[in-house]
Amino acid sequence: MTVIAPGVAARFRPGQFVAVAVGGPETSMLLRRAFSIHDVRPDHGGAVEFVFAVVGPGTRWLAERRTRDSLDVAGPLGRPFPLPRDPVNALLVGGGYGSAPLFPLAGKLRSRGCTVDYLLGAASADRVFGALTARRTGRTAVITTEDGSLGARGLVTDMLTQVIHETRADVIYACGPMGMLRQVSSVASRYDLPVQALVEESMACGTGVCMTCVLPVIGDDGVTRMVRSCVDGPVFRGDLVRWDDVGTIPFDALGAPGWKPRAQPKPPPVASAGRPDTARPGVARPGRARAAPTAERPGHGR
Repeated sequence: MTVIAPGVAARFRPGQFVAVAVGGPETSMLLRRAFSIHDVRPDHGGAVEFVFAVVGPGTRWLAERRTRDSLDVAGPLGRPFPLPRDPVNALLVGGGYGSAPLFPLAGKLRSRGCTVDYLLGAASADRVFGALTARRTGRTAVITTEDGSLGARGLVTDMLTQVIHETRADVIYACGPMGMLRQVSSVASRYDLPVQALVEESMACGTGVCMTCVLPVIGDDGVTRMVRSCVDGPVFRGDLVRWDDVGTIPFDALGAPGWKPRAQPKPPPVASAGRPDTARPGVARPGRARAAPTAERPGHGR
């Protein structure tokens, strides 16, 4: 779906998202829906494009909007992808419609002289997002589907080791289902490759108030904290997320029942290829725009 939101388009950085109110002014659906931004065009009236799949009454209502209808859109929200300081070989790994935020990132990477390779996959050919764009703009593009209807048969992670070797990747950027991100981080750790993972956690407010999108992440001091995906993320270092404990509060997380401070090993520094320009990129200030849809296309939303 494409909306006109000049304020969002002007401040957007790859990896950020929008939170859209659904149902209209008299709806009982009070919670916004969060969607990763796929593309912005500030020089085309401030167009903002996001991708979602119809999975419930909120996204069904959104899919029924027509040209010149008004939407309540807040954004851009969240921390963006950190960018490498020097030109590197960047491998972009996406699962399903979760691949959408990787394409504006690819543009930023190429503008810095980085080489971009893609590894995209989904359950079937109709669920793969951006395959043609990846083949057109990437040095290489490997596609996988679980049913073999497009590209190689299997999961994205089945091809990951081979693609890492073939592309000589220096850093991995990934977005997709949590299980995929867990596997990508695990494989990358064998090669000491930094991973920047955009998580797909359910978000209710998008501004850090409701605490529904928390997940356990190891801090710079070695202490695990329950952090909010919407304001502390949605992009995290893959080696710092405790993937096996997502959906729970680990007993040793700060503030957990019976928690006592104890020494923990500090996380290793990020390899130079994946180190961002700043250690902690700033949080984008949420803005609010009245936007009118100009086109619709099916896709994926958190």
